[in-house]
Amino acid sequence: MAGTSSKKRKRPTPKKHTSRGNPQKVHESGDPAYVEKATAGDWIGAARLRTLPLAATPVLIGTGAAMVVSDAFHWVIALFCFLVAIFLQIGVNYANDYSDGIRGTDDYRVGPARLTASRSAKPKTVLAVALAFFALAAVAGLAIVIRTEQWWMLAVGVACIIAAWFYTGGKRPYGYYGFGEVVVFVFFGLVATLGTTWVQAFALPQEAWFGAVAAGLFACAVLLANNLRDIDQDRKAGKRTLTVLIGRTATRWVFTVFILAPFAIAILLALVYPIAWLTLLPFVAALAAILIVWTYRDPRELVVALSVTSLTSLAYGGILFWAFIG
Repeated sequence: MAGTSSKKRKRPTPKKHTSRGNPQKVHESGDPAYVEKATAGDWIGAARLRTLPLAATPVLIGTGAAMVVSDAFHWVIALFCFLVAIFLQIGVNYANDYSDGIRGTDDYRVGPARLTASRSAKPKTVLAVALAFFALAAVAGLAIVIRTEQWWMLAVGVACIIAAWFYTGGKRPYGYYGFGEVVVFVFFGLVATLGTTWVQAFALPQEAWFGAVAAGLFACAVLLANNLRDIDQDRKAGKRTLTVLIGRTATRWVFTVFILAPFAIAILLALVYPIAWLTLLPFVAALAAILIVWTYRDPRELVVALSVTSLTSLAYGGILFWAFIG
């Protein structure tokens, strides 16, 4: 006993783990003390603010299209449409953080850190925050339904939350099988824009349809830029996004089409609504995003392309809103 106690116990060599999803920042995971707890800034970053303009774009376009057939501006309903969109977007971002994190998909992320993968927040906490934002979206949506008495739209709201969760959640998330862009186009483009128009005007003019397609294409372009950045990591993790399935070059071409098509729509609308010609101003920024996607050297550069595309979408939506009400 004495001989045993005189020997120093060798501390197990801790395993190394990526800090906040960045392979270049390594810390030891053998001791919980090495794990940095998430700060308020980390939680705000996990909401992925650079994607939030995509929530405002369909509401702006949809509200403007509603005023084409209705002179009244239902600003309260428009505000609640925005709340639904923004809460859903944030909820999706946290839900993706949770689902990708527990699957290990984000273990070798190139882009911004994730809370779950970095272990800076408990998975259950991230999940709870995601569900809280889904609940807020549901409450805002219910308020719209009660105000407009469009009870059938409760089913649309449920479908939106289900689509948001199963992007990366569940046993067979559709985002892992190349269907992400399709569902994003439908819900963040068509449903968000047309739904905003309908609850304010109870009509769906062609302006709403054109604008819905444009908003959906911008949202898909942002998703493509994100998945192009993570293509190598997604392949290793078995996440078969559209980008993984078709490769880098084809993704660049699809991204380019998704960016240019909304401006072709704007030119068509400008024949009737001259203010729409002003969309050629954010078109310059769109060209910069396309250039980055075609010439990037470091995958992190695609974060800039993603941000520029998201802000271009917002500017585009604002100008169409002005064109329709002007």
